[in-house]
Amino acid sequence: MKHIDEQLLETDLEARFGYVSGFIGLSESDIRTIHGAAEHLAPLVPGLVNAVYNKLYEQDATWRHFARPQAGYEGTVPERLEDLTPDHPIIKFRKEHLQGYLVALVSRPYDDKMVKYLDWVGKIHTPKAGSTAVNVPIVQIDALMGFVADAITNTIFSLNLPRIVEIATIRAFGKLLWIQNDLFVKHYVS
Repeated sequence: MKHIDEQLLETDLEARFGYVSGFIGLSESDIRTIHGAAEHLAPLVPGLVNAVYNKLYEQDATWRHFARPQAGYEGTVPERLEDLTPDHPIIKFRKEHLQGYLVALVSRPYDDKMVKYLDWVGKIHTPKAGSTAVNVPIVQIDALMGFVADAITNTIFSLNLPRIVEIATIRAFGKLLWIQNDLFVKHYVS
């Protein structure tokens, strides 16, 4: 039986990533599979991003989080939720960020910089990133992560990859998204 320093998992990001990755079995082979999916998924990213934002637009509980200033966004922010349309510049700005995130997942090396990036993605949805106005409830994050996981799985199925590659790709992304989810939850419980 291997001893795990549980306190370290709460204080050391690399230790946490290593533990969760090892526990669920995210391997170098999985990372190569994720990177290998880039050429197939790249042309589909805009559609995936639109599907996510169409889903977010369906409920006020998710859409309301975009009706406030966003870090790096210089344009106007609607004063009323009813004025925040799917083609508003702030939504276009947010879509670009999601697209960049998806590209990073399939292109960047999974080194300490990437682990910090994944952690930052979790943190920016909470006041811990510096803006007290940003506080997306964990239930909304969980719902979104479930939707994204299903959308990625469905997208992979649509590629008609050889069965063994398809299975490996779905499993690799599943593991990765569970790790991302842990790095969201981390900022809600600590």
